Amino acid sequence: MGNKMKTNRAAAKRFKLTGSGRVKRNKAYHGHLFTAKSPKRLRNLRRSSLLAPSDESRAKRMLGCG
Repeated sequence: MGNKMKTNRAAAKRFKLTGSGRVKRNKAYHGHLFTAKSPKRLRNLRRSSLLAPSDESRAKRMLGCG
């Protein structure tokens, strides 16, 4: 009947919603092997970015808001 859908926990740990409804994500390649990466590259990897619009609807569905 009116069953709620469960939030995908893997997605919930990786994505956050912004105030305007976009999906925020962290950059990849910031886990290990830092000596091979330049300081500038590592600094830029610390910053978050927005999910591509083509992936947004899928992520929102996994987060249970859309």
